[in-house]
Amino acid sequence: MSLPEIKYCPGTLAEGFDTYSRICLKRVFNGKKVHHVLPYDSPVSNADSDGLFDDSRRHISISGVQEKYLVILKKNKLRLTKEGERGTFILKPIPSFGNRVDQMPANEHLTMQIARQIFGIETAENALIFFRNGDPAYITKRFDIKEDGSKWAQEDFASLAEKTPQTHGEQYKYTGNYLDLFDLMKKYVPAYQIEALKLFKLLMFNYLFSNGDAHLKNFSLLETSMGDSRLSPAYDLLNSRIHVEDSDFALEDGLLPKNLAQGSIEKQFFILAGKAELNEKQVQKIFELLTGNMERVERLILASFLSEKTKRNYLQSYQGKLKRLR
Repeated sequence: MSLPEIKYCPGTLAEGFDTYSRICLKRVFNGKKVHHVLPYDSPVSNADSDGLFDDSRRHISISGVQEKYLVILKKNKLRLTKEGERGTFILKPIPSFGNRVDQMPANEHLTMQIARQIFGIETAENALIFFRNGDPAYITKRFDIKEDGSKWAQEDFASLAEKTPQTHGEQYKYTGNYLDLFDLMKKYVPAYQIEALKLFKLLMFNYLFSNGDAHLKNFSLLETSMGDSRLSPAYDLLNSRIHVEDSDFALEDGLLPKNLAQGSIEKQFFILAGKAELNEKQVQKIFELLTGNMERVERLILASFLSEKTKRNYLQSYQGKLKRLR
């Protein structure tokens, strides 16, 4: 694979850039002039790069099925971390499983940009980046690292619910329903009404953009400067239906407990909001926001680094879900 011709910022997807825009550099790379090509070939593309990534993988502690690597920014250069270094970026190359895996980095990047730019969802800062041999990767800035290099406390909802492989089996992170998340937030988040609305918006977004892998470990609480907790920025957002045959919701019981899951999907979201004790007017505003803005979504899809076929599939998937919500 050769390096692509760049016509849109690989960070913000703004038109008229052949590398990262100033806005992207400021948000993602602390204003440093980082190039959109890494000084490595992709993993397993040649023996030298494979060895480097193997070394990096040995000291990473971030969980998840897809292979991830920690990256650090020194001056204007990104590089893999060495033993004892704390990486400030997570790099996700093309994975080794699923359909159309070469599209996964661009898929995640696009979905994260739509969430932030169009629907105002706070997300982890992110961009698309390329290896020397042209393979794409998704790169995201860690939000759990403070400016002084220490860490903010972060706990995902599987841990909050005390669910582990030992207590709930290998599929522990897919157990339960999404109303459970609000019950946990009531217990651990002082500013519940504010943070719960953010969660509700994120759940609607995940449905609308076919993120069927939004399991318990893909939602977290993050320590604040006051020492309490809030909902973390969103991460791991992508249209999973493009890559695997999955259901509308990752959790096995769906949006609600089975005895409450009645009627259309729109009705079920309103039942969820009521059970979570959310403000009705604010919930209605979220519905109006997420079921509008179709033209803006289409423009970002067209500006993305997805293949033309995958752009069409992504748009069709979104339009199908939109009809079900209206």
